[in-house]
Amino acid sequence: MSQKIIVTGGAGYIGSHTCVALIESGFDVVVFDNLSNSQIDSLDGVARITGTRPEFINVDCTDITALRSAFATHRDAVGVIHFAAFKAVGESVSNPLLYYRNNLGGLINVLDLMREFDVPNIVFSSSATVYGVPEKLPVTEQTPLQPATSPYGATKVMGENIIRDTVRAYPQISATLLRYFNPIGAHPSAEIGELPNGIPNNLMPYITQTAAGIREYLNVFGDDYDTPDGFCVRDYIDINDLARAHVAALRHMLSGATGVGVFNLGTGQGTSVMELIDAFRDATGVDLPYRIAPRRAGDVPAIWANCDLASRVLNWRAVVPLNETLASAWRWQKHVSGIK
Repeated sequence: MSQKIIVTGGAGYIGSHTCVALIESGFDVVVFDNLSNSQIDSLDGVARITGTRPEFINVDCTDITALRSAFATHRDAVGVIHFAAFKAVGESVSNPLLYYRNNLGGLINVLDLMREFDVPNIVFSSSATVYGVPEKLPVTEQTPLQPATSPYGATKVMGENIIRDTVRAYPQISATLLRYFNPIGAHPSAEIGELPNGIPNNLMPYITQTAAGIREYLNVFGDDYDTPDGFCVRDYIDINDLARAHVAALRHMLSGATGVGVFNLGTGQGTSVMELIDAFRDATGVDLPYRIAPRRAGDVPAIWANCDLASRVLNWRAVVPLNETLASAWRWQKHVSGIK
C-alpha cells in the first residue's frame, strides 16, 4: 500500500512539480491549497504527466477549523510537505503583517494538527533568505544566520525555529528544513510551470513573459552591486531537481532519520542576472528588452550554495543544466501563451 503525503500549497509552482515527483516515486498525494496564488489547472497538468490526479481539498492553513477537518480525513498520512506561504520579498516589506499572519499562523496550525493526528514527518519549504547577507560564499548549513533582510526572510527564520522547538518538545515528530536557492524552469512536458497571478515577483517568469510580449521590458533592479558585473548573483536551480529533493528528504525520514535535518538546495554555482539574460538568449534565440531600475528593498547582492551535505546524506544533487532549464521555462511560457 502506498504511503500518503499531504502537500500544503500543492497546486503552486514548486508544489505541483513536487506532486509529480512524489507520484512518480509511488506516494499517494493529497493537496491542501486555498488557490490564493495558484491555479487548480496545475493539478490537471500533474494528472496528464503522471496518469494520477492528486486528491484536492480547498483549505486555508490559517483556518484551524477547516484544516482540522482536512487532516481528520487523512489521518493515515505519514508526512506533510509544507509549501503554503507567501513568498514575495518586496510585498513582504510593504505588507509585513500579511506575511507574519499567513506564513507563521499556517505553519503553527499544521504542526498542531500533525500532533493531534499523529502525522510524524514534515518537510519545510525554507529559503536561502535565512542567511541574510552572508560574510562568506558559498554558504553551508553551518553558515551563521544573519538578520533577515525582509519580513519574508524573517518568517522563514522564525518558521525554522518554531519547527525546531516543536520537535524538541514532541520528538515523535521529525522534520527536514530545505533551504531553497532560486527555483526556475518547468516540467519538460510543458504541462506545468510557474504561472504567478498578476505581475511576477520572481525573475524567471518576468523574463519569459517579456520574451512572449506580455511585458514591455524586463526591469533589472540595480547594476551597481559589489559583484563581478555589478548585478545581483543567485544560485538558479531547476524546479525538477528541487522537487526530487523533497522525495529524497521524505525517504530519509521514513527510513528512520529523527530530529531536525537542514539542507541547502542549489547548484553550487552563482549566476548574475545579466548572465541569466544572456543564457536565456543563447538557449532560446530570443532577445530580451530590459532596462536598469533602482535597487529593490531587501535584495541581497550575492548568494549561492554549498550542497555537499544534501549530496552526502540525501544522495541528492542538482543535475539539470541551466540551458535545459531555461529552454523548459520558455516552452512552458509558449504553451500558456499559445505561441507556436
